[in-house]
This record gives sequence, C-alpha cells and structure tokens, in this order.
Amino acid sequence: MSLDPQETEAEFEARWWGLMNEMRARFGKKPDLNALLLLIGVQELGQGAGPFTKEQKQDLMHIATCRLFSSSGHYELDHIDEDGWPHYRLLRPVPFANLKEQERMLKWHILEYFDTIDND
Repeated sequence: MSLDPQETEAEFEARWWGLMNEMRARFGKKPDLNALLLLIGVQELGQGAGPFTKEQKQDLMHIATCRLFSSSGHYELDHIDEDGWPHYRLLRPVPFANLKEQERMLKWHILEYFDTIDND
C-alpha cells in the first residue's frame, strides 16, 4: 500500500530511515512510533516538554494521531480548550487496514508532518 503512487517502496524506506537518522542525531537514540507520536503531540500542544502524567501522554499521542490524519482529511481541529489542549473532530473514518498497512499509513503521515514543519 502506497499513499503516494509516484513513490516507490525503496524511496519511502529511504525517507523513513532519513528521518530516523535525524531523530537519532537530535535525541541520541532512534525513536519508535509511540515516541514519535508523543513528540508530535508535545509539539502540537506547544507548552514545552512536560512533565506529563501517563494519561496526558496518551492524550498527546491521540492529539498527534488526529493532527497527522487531519492532513488527509480524516480529522479537523475543532477547538482549543481553556488549558490550551487541541481537540479534533472526526470528519471521515480512517480506512480499515491490517497492522502493517496501519503502520505504513502512520509512517507516511509522520514523514509528511516533518516535511511540512521543516518547510515552514
């Protein structure tokens, strides 16, 4: 499954490992998907690195997932609450996919996210 029909699997993998190498250089170790989601959630919250409770970390990962899938029209930002936390509204369900396809979609959206913030 490829979200960009022009991109080969090898090109996708090269972009992914390029990002992983950047993250390793920045943070001293290669992050897993959950760590990337947490990082994106913290970035989207915009209140610094924490500390956060376990529940807040889960909320941050949810914010990240919604933000990532907003770029493909599945979610949109609904409002920011009084504590500064973003809340998203589901516009259309993310298509059903097996675990490997879900991981691929998530990685693609993560790559697009970092491409976008790097170009701002």
